[in-house]
Amino acid sequence: MSDEERSKPGVAEGHVSAADPIARGEAPARLVFRRSPLALAALAFFLVAAIPFAFGAPWLWLVYLVPVGLAYWVVRVRTVVDAESVTARRLLTSRRVPWSEISSLRLGKKSRVSAVLKDESELPLPTVHVRDLPALAAVSGGRLPDPAGE
Repeated sequence: MSDEERSKPGVAEGHVSAADPIARGEAPARLVFRRSPLALAALAFFLVAAIPFAFGAPWLWLVYLVPVGLAYWVVRVRTVVDAESVTARRLLTSRRVPWSEISSLRLGKKSRVSAVLKDESELPLPTVHVRDLPALAAVSGGRLPDPAGE
C-alpha cells in the first residue's frame, strides 16, 4: 500500500479502499470487526490521570476498575466472519452461527447490524456497521447480496 493510500481517511481504520482485495473482487478468507486499538491509548491516559484521585482517600483506588473494565471490553468485543460462520463475541458470551442459519441482516439504529436467523431471532453483530456491509458480503461467499449492487 502506498503512502498516498495510507493517508486516505478510512484506510487506516480497516475500511475498504480501491487498493483492498475486496474492492478488486477478491474475497478474504476471514474478517475481524473490532474496536479501534486507539481506545486503549485513551484508557491508558485515564489510568495515569486518575492517580491523584485514586490516592486521595481510602477506597478511591477502585476508580482503576473503570478503565480496566473498559479495556477488557475493547479487547474482547468483536465479530469474526469467515466462509463457514459468523462469531459474535460479547463482553461475557460468544456465539458462533453457521451461514446456513442466517436468513438476512437487519439494519438498526446508529448504523448497527444484526443477523436475522431462520428461527426469526436476532444476533447483534458487535462492531459491524452499515459501512462494513460490502466486506461482509464479500466474505460470505455469495450468501449475502452486496449492497453496492456491483
